Order: sequence, then structure tokens, then C-alpha cells
Amino acid sequence: MFTSLSFAQNGSLTLNEDPELSQVIELKKAINKEESDSNNYKIQIYSGSLSNAESTKSKFNSSVGKWSSQLVYETPNYKVWVGSFRSRLEADRALIDIHKKFPSAFIFKPKKEKE
Repeated sequence: MFTSLSFAQNGSLTLNEDPELSQVIELKKAINKEESDSNNYKIQIYSGSLSNAESTKSKFNSSVGKWSSQLVYETPNYKVWVGSFRSRLEADRALIDIHKKFPSAFIFKPKKEKE
């Protein structure tokens, strides 16, 4: 025959956090996003006129919509870019879904802007 005896502790924890710490953390998150976003992969689903770009973006948002889309102007065309993927594998997986509605979509890495 076995006997088991256990003890439990109840307690509370009070965390005193400097309010400025939260601001610093949010600032660091924003900086990291800005720095890494240029290294991320994107998917282009359209390039051409403004009216067609807007309708393509709207069509994407209502039909696929799993990823954010943005309208970008690069002379002389308006482009619709989708997502911000950290790895090529992640972008490839998204492209499989996107190709169902937008067969001409492709993956690319945006060029870094010169300062």
C-alpha cells in the first residue's frame, strides 16, 4: 500500500513596473519592425493603373484577406503588395493560397531605400 502526502503553497506576487519601461518596450518593438520589414519577403499581386490597383486590392481583401495588403506607387505603376513574410518558406506557403485567385502573383524582397 502506498501513501502520498503533498503540500501546496498559496501566494500572491506584486510587480512594480516603471511606466516608462512599457514605453521603451513599445519603442523597441516599433524599431525592430522597421528594421526587419525591409528584409521581409512580400508578394506582388498587381502592377498597373491606379483604378485597377485599387480594385485588385479590394478584391484581395474580400476574397483572400489573410494578410495585409498595401498600395504602393513606383513610377510609372501602382502596385499591390501583400504580407510581410520573415522567411521565403512562409512566403511560398502564402503564395500557394494567393495563386488560386491571383495567378500572376510572385514573391520578392523590396529594395532598401538609400539614406
